[in-house]
Amino acid sequence: MMAANVYASATDGGTGDAQVLSGAATIDCPDVATRLTAVPDQARGEVDKELANLDGQIAEAYKRLGESADAIRQDPGFAENAIAGPLKDKRAAVLARIGTAIERVGGERPQGLDELAGCAVRDSGNAPAGNGQDDGGNGEQAGDGQDQQGGDGQDGQAGQDQGGQGQDGQEGQDGGDQQGGGDQGGGNGGQAGNGPVPGDYVSIESVQPNVSTPQPSGNASTGIFTSECGVNENGVFNSDNVIAAPGVSNGAHHFHDYIGNQATNAFVSDDDLARADTSCQDQRDRSSYYWPVLRLQNGTEERDANSPGGGIEGNAGEIVTPKDVTLTFVGNPQGKVTAMPRLLRIITGDAKSFVNGPANANASWSCTGFEDRQLKDKYPLCPQGSDVVRTFAFQSCWDGRNIDSANHRTHMAFADAEGNCPAEFQPIPQLVQRIVYDVDAPSLNDGGKTVPLFAVDSFPEQLHKPITDHGDFINVFEEDLMNEMVACINEGRTCGAGADGGDNGGGDDGNGGGDNGGDDGNGGGDTGNGGDNGNGGGEEPTATPTEPGQGGDGDQDDGNQGGDQGGKDDQGNGQEQPPVTGKPADDKGTAQPQQPDVKVSTPAVGGDAGDQGGADDGNQDGGGQEAQAAQVPGSLPELDDRTQAQAQGGSGSLAETGAQLWPAAIGGVLVIFGFFVLRSVRRGA
Repeated sequence: MMAANVYASATDGGTGDAQVLSGAATIDCPDVATRLTAVPDQARGEVDKELANLDGQIAEAYKRLGESADAIRQDPGFAENAIAGPLKDKRAAVLARIGTAIERVGGERPQGLDELAGCAVRDSGNAPAGNGQDDGGNGEQAGDGQDQQGGDGQDGQAGQDQGGQGQDGQEGQDGGDQQGGGDQGGGNGGQAGNGPVPGDYVSIESVQPNVSTPQPSGNASTGIFTSECGVNENGVFNSDNVIAAPGVSNGAHHFHDYIGNQATNAFVSDDDLARADTSCQDQRDRSSYYWPVLRLQNGTEERDANSPGGGIEGNAGEIVTPKDVTLTFVGNPQGKVTAMPRLLRIITGDAKSFVNGPANANASWSCTGFEDRQLKDKYPLCPQGSDVVRTFAFQSCWDGRNIDSANHRTHMAFADAEGNCPAEFQPIPQLVQRIVYDVDAPSLNDGGKTVPLFAVDSFPEQLHKPITDHGDFINVFEEDLMNEMVACINEGRTCGAGADGGDNGGGDDGNGGGDNGGDDGNGGGDTGNGGDNGNGGGEEPTATPTEPGQGGDGDQDDGNQGGDQGGKDDQGNGQEQPPVTGKPADDKGTAQPQQPDVKVSTPAVGGDAGDQGGADDGNQDGGGQEAQAAQVPGSLPELDDRTQAQAQGGSGSLAETGAQLWPAAIGGVLVIFGFFVLRSVRRGA
């Protein structure tokens, strides 16, 4: 069991060295990896393995913490003497080996390395069951959607800190008695006892829009390239991380979804990656895309229930396969992009940000129809008909020299709020991953018993906090495809998966072929220039793929905020819908990038458009008409009451249609009459 609800007023006033904690606990250790910015290449393999040893030590200490609740209640000094103290000694030995490995190849021993050995057992901030206290405050709201990132050698670079608003009214509820068992004495909650808790969630409808976009310059690269690689239908999972812990089994201590390259694990070589199978439609993309799995805390025991990285390290519950994954590469608002170097490695976000703090966090949570509102430190509660969305907008500025760095961060950087790269960095295509899940909003009032909580896998001591979300990418595009991508983006075109089928060329999405078959009703078709979007259409969109978690536009029709709720996209301007992977040109004729919306595998019939109940047909003739269903051969779209009411007035009314049918009706009667006359004549004969 991973529960660590081990402190309950250990002292009465706290005058000595005993730590007083009123809730659940976790292990807080300095993150050594982010401090190592200069490790010689010859020492990196050994250093990476030692860093993985540090992670394993923390996981083991957290496990012991959860198993020692009774001892700690009886002796407040037990946690320090029996857990934190021995952990410090073990870490000191590892840090000494790291220093020796660097010195052995002629490097300089990092200063202050020995000072990183000590760890603390501290309150996790998760309210014990029933005490009603706030679990973590009001979160972080992005405001303009940009947070200057000052950590890890990237001072002055802007990380996309998308706001994480919490809601006091939804916190302090019972997180200990979770569906699925485990050590549920309160505290850290969840199926395995280490989170999540109800206070980790907030209604997306209570969050204010907080996403902004830089204005493109005249030299902006505005094209979009899409790679389609599935949703991990093949079930490729492991708890490795070949970027951060190469050669180390279970280096991540949590499970990842993998799409693209099918050979990715801790021991894969660069040559193996180049030869491996890929799940991408274009077989020239063998890149590796991976992220922590999302699980439902519903008591299910997956195949990893008794495995390292799985249930025995606090990652329990049913793994949810994404409903949709879109991979887009977009340009830079200030200039042209250059090709990514082959085998470039990028990690975005920080898997340890609950303990490390938000300096490197890049989590971005939202709901379809609400993607102008992004959460960083809360999971979203989506209204009925809306899906959970997690988005990763990767760093897009490269140092021009290295495909990786000692801490796996400093060779890459974020652009600033205007889209400028730091000095000596150059813009490359920015990967934006958008992952959609069909999961219901959990029942917080009973701790997820009725409708289970959901959460990402994490290191055990990180308690499945949403801020720890992160994504990983290894570029294994073939050179010719990478060059095609760069040309496409720099020339302002829409290319890649689906671009040749008619659905990305501005035609009707319901009848124009292509792989999308129709907009999924999440707002991708709203132009923001006069359409009826249910939010007061005509407002300019606020979100673009240069920031994490952006949706189709900043004022999408969510189907839950007034306006027309039967379908997501009510264009109302008599024009064809824009392509799902691009935003219409501005008044200067410059194409504007836009994150594609969720795709559906088949066209919708009778007004049922994929996940949101309204297909985006692209053929509306009047202002604010309901989006019509794409027609499937051999069937007819049904008319709902509103569509029938619209059909009864103006041009194309039922009266006019009836008048046109009279000649056909008379002809039918004459044919029947002739049949009976012929039959009578034959009988008389």
